[in-house]
Amino acid sequence: MSESRPRQARRRRLPERKRIALIAHDGKKGELLAWAERWRDTLAQHELLGTGTTARRVADRLGLAVEGLMSGPLGGDQQIGARITEQRLDLLVFFWDPFAPQPHDPDVKALLRLAALWNVPVACNMASADFLLSSPHLAEAVDIEIPDADDWISSRS
Repeated sequence: MSESRPRQARRRRLPERKRIALIAHDGKKGELLAWAERWRDTLAQHELLGTGTTARRVADRLGLAVEGLMSGPLGGDQQIGARITEQRLDLLVFFWDPFAPQPHDPDVKALLRLAALWNVPVACNMASADFLLSSPHLAEAVDIEIPDADDWISSRS
């Protein structure tokens, strides 16, 4: 039987200008908007994307360019997950609502699984998002370890 996880890790360089996804469930959109306003100047130095209404509301409120993807329940979470697997996302800020069941909970779980697998820094609330954005690593190129997918695929052949 083949190994259930990649045997080797390889390095990936996160650029100085990070690609940051902003996501919030309906019950957390106001909280994410208030947080983003406080960090507007920092966020302006990076490339932003987000799902559905969150992306539009952040762009409108902050006056920043935010690439809008589909709403989470319509596949936006999966679009963010694809960016993670393609190594085209550097940070995930996802204010999810622990009190409201979501019809797309399996998609949320899959997104968080991909972020963990590909070693993408994740913030799920204001405190963790503050820590991420106040990190000295935010504005510098940083090497992280990610799975060696090619090695894993070749070991399974």
